[in-house]
Amino acid sequence: MIKCMLLKADKTSLYGAEELIETWNQDPTSFLWIDMDSHDPEQERKLMQKMGCHPLAIKDAQRERHPPKIELFKNYIFMLYRGIYQPQDDLLFEHLQISMFVGKNILITSHAKKSMSIDNLFSAEGEKYLSKSPITLALRIFHFSCGIYLQKLFEFEEKLESIEDKFQLGGDDKMMQEITLYRSRLTKLKRTFSYHSNIGSELKILVTDDTDIINQAELHTVIDVHERIERLLSLSQMHYDICSDLINGYLSITSHQLNETMRVLTVITAIFIPLGFLAGLYGMNFEYIPELKISHGYFYLLGFMGFIATALILLFKKKKWL
Repeated sequence: MIKCMLLKADKTSLYGAEELIETWNQDPTSFLWIDMDSHDPEQERKLMQKMGCHPLAIKDAQRERHPPKIELFKNYIFMLYRGIYQPQDDLLFEHLQISMFVGKNILITSHAKKSMSIDNLFSAEGEKYLSKSPITLALRIFHFSCGIYLQKLFEFEEKLESIEDKFQLGGDDKMMQEITLYRSRLTKLKRTFSYHSNIGSELKILVTDDTDIINQAELHTVIDVHERIERLLSLSQMHYDICSDLINGYLSITSHQLNETMRVLTVITAIFIPLGFLAGLYGMNFEYIPELKISHGYFYLLGFMGFIATALILLFKKKKWL
């Protein structure tokens, strides 16, 4: 599906399909936004070529999965980032690859499914940003996606605090499985935000280069987007560290409890080894075992075994092993 938003110099706007491209060609002072979703790849490729997009950028845009990137061409800034198709609870996102070709008076967006940020801005609100420049609109689309990520991270922060409180009362394996799952999801988010942070840094460089597509007038918007990305990166790193600390703390406690159990078992074993040796020694069926004929030998042996056990217990207590 291809839909277009055309904003004329007199601030009037038109919504339609490919027919608006010809109208835009006749009025170089107007701004055009072409959005393509759930599209036919061949139709998309031909349209992008018609609009002067670079073949290598088109190839990257049509890949099923590609790391986020930004690249400056002669007539366009090409941006590729991971938006959101559908956010869920517990840091589970269904990501959506969104490609943008940003020109001096045109914005082309392409994505395989519905985009929450684009659907939200393909309206009067989007007209407001498009009237400033296509790069302003592109940055606001990016900013909106970051806002969804940020909202979900704040919601997760409350849940993580609840998990920390429960952990202090006593963690268990089920809780650790849950935290490990969150840490894995945070790792993926950190990787995504790291790519996006590189895009923000590159945009700041392009602003200082003062090209026709993006210039100093967009500096505040670029900084705003970059700061939001950096906040996402720092929040995901902080949540990752908290999850790691909880896991390490649980493993340390479990290891300590296991050591305590093994120490008690070792002490018990150390006490009964000499007793077992004596019992085994006098339990052998030889006719001429010494001391076999002593009338009170049984009681002497029990007393000696009791003495050994008592002495070992006192020794272990002195060494604070018990």
